Amino acid sequence: MFSHEMKKDIEPKLKLISNYLKTDEEIFVIPEYQRSYSWTILECDKLWQDIESFMESSEVNESGSKEPYFFGTIIADCSVSNRISLIDGQQRTTTFVLLLKALLVRLQEILSNINSDEDTASLIDGLKDRRNIIIDILYKTDADNRREILNNWSLVKGKSIIENRSINELKEYKYELQIILEATDYKEAENKCYKIPRRQKDNKYTNFFRNFKFFYEKLLGYSESQVNAFAKAFLKECHIIEIRSWNTDQAITMFNSLNSTGMPLSDADIISAQMYSHAGEGKTMYMENWEFITRTANSLNARRIINIDSVLQQYMYIQRAEDRVYITDGNQPDVTVPGLRRYYTIDQKSLLKQPLELCEKFGKIVRIWDAIKDYPIVKLLLKFNDNTKIYLISYLNRYELEEIEEGVIIPLAECLLRLFTVLELVDAGYSSSRFKTFLFGENVKLVDRNISIDVITKDFTEHINKQWTRWDIQNSITEYDKNILVYLNEYLYSKTRGLYFNFDDTVNIEHIMPASGHNIETIRQDAGIETREEFASVVNLLGNKILLEEDINKSISNDWFKTKKQKSVKEKTGYKDSKYNIARALVDFPRDLWTKKDIEDATLKVAERISNFIFGII
Repeated sequence: MFSHEMKKDIEPKLKLISNYLKTDEEIFVIPEYQRSYSWTILECDKLWQDIESFMESSEVNESGSKEPYFFGTIIADCSVSNRISLIDGQQRTTTFVLLLKALLVRLQEILSNINSDEDTASLIDGLKDRRNIIIDILYKTDADNRREILNNWSLVKGKSIIENRSINELKEYKYELQIILEATDYKEAENKCYKIPRRQKDNKYTNFFRNFKFFYEKLLGYSESQVNAFAKAFLKECHIIEIRSWNTDQAITMFNSLNSTGMPLSDADIISAQMYSHAGEGKTMYMENWEFITRTANSLNARRIINIDSVLQQYMYIQRAEDRVYITDGNQPDVTVPGLRRYYTIDQKSLLKQPLELCEKFGKIVRIWDAIKDYPIVKLLLKFNDNTKIYLISYLNRYELEEIEEGVIIPLAECLLRLFTVLELVDAGYSSSRFKTFLFGENVKLVDRNISIDVITKDFTEHINKQWTRWDIQNSITEYDKNILVYLNEYLYSKTRGLYFNFDDTVNIEHIMPASGHNIETIRQDAGIETREEFASVVNLLGNKILLEEDINKSISNDWFKTKKQKSVKEKTGYKDSKYNIARALVDFPRDLWTKKDIEDATLKVAERISNFIFGII
């Protein structure tokens, strides 16, 4: 028997997200040691797609009711009264709150404009019910005082659902979430939120506001009834497991344990078991084939290429494209995608009755990936978005394995690189119609060997030129401060000069002007940069970043530019010893100083090079 004190130490519960977030007297606390809020539109888009897929699914449990959607485990330390200190779940909880606020704003807008009549009465009741639940969550209200807030929004000031104590969160960002929650509408939130200096368009916003904006704009694309259905699904059908501990050390230990132990049965495990049951006298052969598929997939997974669930997903996309199930009335792509389990066990359950034939299909996919995994163009493409894999394998599956060589891959890989580079630059997610809808329609052509790559390339070029302007994309490249496009720049620089391109898994991103080090103040002044703030805005631009071998980078990373590019000293490594073409070209740079102007000039050249590629000019 547990003592009362031991029982109080841990309390796991399956909860609706709406019940988890409604805390009455308690508030969520992000502890001092937690990282800053780092979720981007990429993670928010995945969350959005997961909810949409759940809404579209029809999977039911043994009792005949719809299976709930599960958003994982939250671990909380409740050792201090009225505080729910988030050990694991900070990013999700913050994002849930931002999504709720976006929903609340849209619900308020809809309710203010919808005509009340007999036809809309039920819808209005549902919208009000969802709005009231969200207000109760975000502002700790109930039926008695909710109306006061609706009549006087200023009463929400100071009502806090999350207190951010993280010392890793920039001081300018700490109150962003509260500003958004207290805003009457979207415009007020936008006007009051922090704007990052020297950034343009959506790059000037923090992750808090950008993610709130993403959800709000997604909801703008929904009809009134769709917003109502989405709110209902999120509030009343999505779950988490909340594990509460009243001992801080125990909560942290539990977090470490849960993140290092076993996983539940995957979709592939369940589908494989059903395939085995249909194998009959071919069970031995089936197991041999399945073992090869899983072993190869596990080996590829170690390289972060595909896992066994990815194999099943990719075949599903191929099969659906071949069956043209994407195309609906009006020849428009249908972007709804069933879950793997539903597809194989309900929608296409006849597939499982031919397990050996299905294994051949899966086996071809893993063999293709195993054959192409070291091609430089494939390694470059996989630096971008996981969804690129779906469309590359759909195209390559039209060929026999012995036909596939790098020359076959490059044209389609470059089309995908162009589009997913745009995705890297714009403030939109993959689920946007400009990406997912286009690619779903194009996938029907990718699997068809009778449609040439020239036709597909033309489709990509026309779509990109129709949806975006070169000026806007080029400006976004000049502000880009992450690393993926550093690889693309090296590829394009090498290609236009007829030079060989490849990169090792251990390659480093080298800052030509060092981003840190003991000489940094002198280097900054010599470069003509007056303030640390200006330095921070310049040092991570694309014109200051190149690929460099790990050992060379460790040797010279914080040295003066003239030391890095010198070519006379034989005993010290530098750019002269690199296999990467931009680094080697810098050896002949005419000056010994690398200044702010050099970074800006180089960034403009990179922006022109990449934008030319995106818009099909090179």
